[in-house]
Amino acid sequence: MPRRRYLVAYDIREDRRLRSIAFCMEGYGTRIQYSVFVCDLSEQEAVQMRSDLEIRMKPSEDSVMVIDLGRAGDSTRFLFLGHHERLPSSDAVIV
Repeated sequence: MPRRRYLVAYDIREDRRLRSIAFCMEGYGTRIQYSVFVCDLSEQEAVQMRSDLEIRMKPSEDSVMVIDLGRAGDSTRFLFLGHHERLPSSDAVIV
């Protein structure tokens, strides 16, 4: 099954939950800004990521945005101005 590239950004209101969400996301993708990750995931991994995030967040206060950017490895949808972290390659990442 082909992998898809997702952009995940979050706004978490409490420090403990923020650290938990950040640690969780480090297992799924590459941090490109403080609260923004790029993740190349299979459909099953995307479902698992969503589940992992939902159990860590407080829906009445926190916000997580997941954007499907298309096939994994397609970096043409990104325009960076100034310094930025490198985007992940399309190679598989073993966590």
